[in-house]
Amino acid sequence: MNVSELLQEFMMVPAPSGYEHEMAEKMKQYFSKYCDYVKTDHLGNCIGTIEGKVSGLPVLMVFGHMDSLGMIIRKVEKNGYVRVDRLGGLPEKVLPGTEFLVRNETGEWFPAVMGPKSHHVTPAEEKYHVDKIASLALDLGASNAQEIQEMGIYTGCPAVYKPRFNLLKNGLISGTFVDNRGACACLVKLAELLQEHRPDCTVVLVGTVQEEFNLRGAMMAARTVKPDIAIGIDVTLAGDTTDLSGYFDTQVGAGPCVQLYTFHSRGTLNGNLAHGPLFHLVRDIAQEKELRLQRTTGLGMLTDASYLQLEEKGVAVVDMGFATRYTHTPVETCDPQDIEELAELISHVATKVDKSFQMGRLT
Repeated sequence: MNVSELLQEFMMVPAPSGYEHEMAEKMKQYFSKYCDYVKTDHLGNCIGTIEGKVSGLPVLMVFGHMDSLGMIIRKVEKNGYVRVDRLGGLPEKVLPGTEFLVRNETGEWFPAVMGPKSHHVTPAEEKYHVDKIASLALDLGASNAQEIQEMGIYTGCPAVYKPRFNLLKNGLISGTFVDNRGACACLVKLAELLQEHRPDCTVVLVGTVQEEFNLRGAMMAARTVKPDIAIGIDVTLAGDTTDLSGYFDTQVGAGPCVQLYTFHSRGTLNGNLAHGPLFHLVRDIAQEKELRLQRTTGLGMLTDASYLQLEEKGVAVVDMGFATRYTHTPVETCDPQDIEELAELISHVATKVDKSFQMGRLT
């Protein structure tokens, strides 16, 4: 399975938090090729199970979220412009001048733009000011509110960046929803690898929902799967751009990442400290198989692992991922080779899970 082609297909699917059905259907189709059985739970998580060869071993859950951030319509103006609020961590400074899709109540998507104030009449004091989302509006071309309603669009309907995919030099991919369709592509590739080399332990692959909306999906999936061990797949922040040079060591194209620490530090004081024995297993296998592995930390961010680790008696969790530039913008950029290597590394980890795995955090 070609990761670049998978990623291109997935990046073109509009699926904001709470509206992941189309993406979940794609994951279900691919999981069905490789997993022993596939189901979708009540919340919308897509769950594929590959039965292990040996019973009684710890259950490994590998997961990545299917949803993207977006916006929710909060008001339709009489003149046909549409006011919105954020659905997830949408950066306000990239919104003016950006193309969007708006979903109506029957699932049809309509193009829209969020235009900035015309440059010719923008006062000097406003030219370097970031407009708050409450002051911005989507333009669907409608002349009045009735035309918006005739499109089936009302308060509460979602919107997303208009999907796009660009292939850059050296095989890099740029566009929408790399966060976290890269993980979805990784899960499909991992399913293919595990079918070819079935592990002793049972592995459950999960495309989760509503990660961008307070990390809800993986927590609920864990209540169905009841994993002992879990590996979360998500973007990690690349430090190889001009603005972040020296802030992170991670680089796009330098191999998969293991994230040893996440802490949001704003709003919700939550995060994850990597489970020691599981990190050591990942590290040692990377060394043994001569695979690249970057270490990183994530201050100011959270992943699905934050709440999943607290399920049942506690789950041994480590965050893994692939370095990504310009996160939460319409031009997120990654290297599909990093995702390919990540799937390979996790497949080797799965083959090493046995009864000797230490569930406690101490080594």
